[in-house]
Amino acid sequence: MEIPLLKEIVVVLGISIVIILAFQKLKLPSILGFLSAGIIVGPNAFNLLSSQHEVELLSEIGIIFLLFVIGIELSFSGLMKIKRTVFLGGGAQVTLTIATVALIASIYGLSVNTSIFVGFLIALSSTAIVLKLLQERGEIQSPQGRLSLGVLIFQDIIVVPMMLVTPILAGKTPDVWNTVLMLILKIIGLAVVVFILQKYIVPKVFRAVVKTKSKELFILTTVVFCFAIAWLTSAVGLSLALGAFFAGLIISESEYSHQATANVLPFREIFISFFFISVGSLLDIQFFGRHFHYIILIVLVVLIVKVLVVLLTSRLLKLTPKVAFIGAFSLLQVGEFSLLLSTVGLQNELLTADLYQYFLAVSIVTMALTPMFINKAEKFSRFLLTVPIPKRVKKRLNAQKIDMSSHEDDHFHDWEDHVIIVGYGINGKNISRVTQQIGIPYVIVEMDFEEFEAAKANNQPIVFGDAGQTEILQHVNVQKARVVVIAISDPVATKQIISSIRLFSQTVYIIVRTRFVKEIEENMKIGADEVIPEEFETSIEIFTRVLKQYMVTQDEISNIVTEIRSADYEVLTSLKPVSKKAVFKQLNIPNKEVATLHVQHRDNPIVGRTIEASGIGKNYNLTVLAIKRGRKYIDEIKPDTKICVDDIIYIFGTPTKINELNKIVKL
Repeated sequence: MEIPLLKEIVVVLGISIVIILAFQKLKLPSILGFLSAGIIVGPNAFNLLSSQHEVELLSEIGIIFLLFVIGIELSFSGLMKIKRTVFLGGGAQVTLTIATVALIASIYGLSVNTSIFVGFLIALSSTAIVLKLLQERGEIQSPQGRLSLGVLIFQDIIVVPMMLVTPILAGKTPDVWNTVLMLILKIIGLAVVVFILQKYIVPKVFRAVVKTKSKELFILTTVVFCFAIAWLTSAVGLSLALGAFFAGLIISESEYSHQATANVLPFREIFISFFFISVGSLLDIQFFGRHFHYIILIVLVVLIVKVLVVLLTSRLLKLTPKVAFIGAFSLLQVGEFSLLLSTVGLQNELLTADLYQYFLAVSIVTMALTPMFINKAEKFSRFLLTVPIPKRVKKRLNAQKIDMSSHEDDHFHDWEDHVIIVGYGINGKNISRVTQQIGIPYVIVEMDFEEFEAAKANNQPIVFGDAGQTEILQHVNVQKARVVVIAISDPVATKQIISSIRLFSQTVYIIVRTRFVKEIEENMKIGADEVIPEEFETSIEIFTRVLKQYMVTQDEISNIVTEIRSADYEVLTSLKPVSKKAVFKQLNIPNKEVATLHVQHRDNPIVGRTIEASGIGKNYNLTVLAIKRGRKYIDEIKPDTKICVDDIIYIFGTPTKINELNKIVKL
């Protein structure tokens, strides 16, 4: 039996794969690839979509997942942390863009309502393209990154009211005031339902689901919950997208939200591709060719308007000119939500067929230009800042040196140079305890409900989720971590986590605890830096204590242990004797070690003294290798190098002398 839609799915996605591969080579966004695939399979090109309606239904599911994920990411607490940029900056940008575009459109003969709607479309930028490019460049937490993020968040929020207002603008409602009143009452009622669900029901449901430790049940619950709320809003006359957005907001405050996002993302990526393909299929290539010069003119007007509006918005936020220009070049495109909104406008006859074709063409061209503008934004901004302008204007611009960070807390976690501990079992608990005592920043990732609750009860920094999924690794800033310790018992999951980590960072040091020696080689091949097998470390600990009872010296024991470890425990898996001459792969000088001392108190006798005056070398015969001061390392140690409070001193010498100095340092 042939399934008609199956042919369309294979054809459409097959063509998309080829096009996106080419676009990736050109470093162009995937969204443009899907739009291009839609153009090729559409009725205006090769007409390969015989089931257009079914493809549109799949795209509706993509929109539901897209709004659901946006709702999760826009948590209430997260919004409050960057509220100034979101509500003042985003509100100003959207309002000024709508007003400017509506004025220009009405001058050229469009009706007032259509002009306002066109303003809606142009006001929105591409969250998917901009944040992805900024993330790749490591600029999300920069001032221009925070400006872009804040404005994009407001745009993502305002698109829902825009969708609700569109039928009213179209004059589809005979009694506008009653319609608006009913709309407000419905939204208030829905908000009450959302509050009750978020506060009392959803946390208990997800808690019960997580207790079962079933990944399948967790995924099923997330998807059903998303569709249930979307269906509820649709049943009371509101949009499916609004329901999905509210479903995301309900989950956003839950401690399981990041795992929910990770589970839904694959569905979103698949179904949203059908949305962009269906939009692309509507573009008329012949129309594009005939009106090419008009389209380019409109593109230029759109770019100029959006850049000027963001510059004015930056003025309100009191940002530096450089940040303002870079932010403006990041937000100059027409976004994916505009494409979504345009279909609503087309259904409500706010857009004519020709106007819709102009809009599609302008959207695709501005999206295509975005990577170039973002990559060259700093160069463009430097050039524009050198353009001669009146001295009074330049003086006022240069006076605006207020950084966004002085106005609001960062929206992101500031985990940096930290340890990520995967698993909160016995090893995870021990590692977290030691790192906490020493003062090393760390975060735990755990999926087991009991262990997660235990960590929370101990006030541990913990994230619920599967460390093998990119969303969770992004959330814990794996690209900025120094060490990842994988301390779980699942060998398959361990390999998946190592592979996922290496997609983000090639430099983070990965330490894996495994049960068996045979797993060492496999884990090392896929990216682990060090693998510690549990079974033989126990054996080493036992025979170390046995040798001590036979009065074997510590140096000889250390030699034997070093040889065993350096040979990947081969001695314990064969009948070969231990060599009397150990081959060292690491520093192992008899009666010498490297240690760190933390100078914690201001009244410590060595604080404020130079290395020479402190007597570390003269009195204790120790060598100072380096000093960590804050986040900086001083590795050129001279006799006149001063010791400050809170320094961490790396020293080399005998354990006895190190202990003597440590007693003084701890005073």
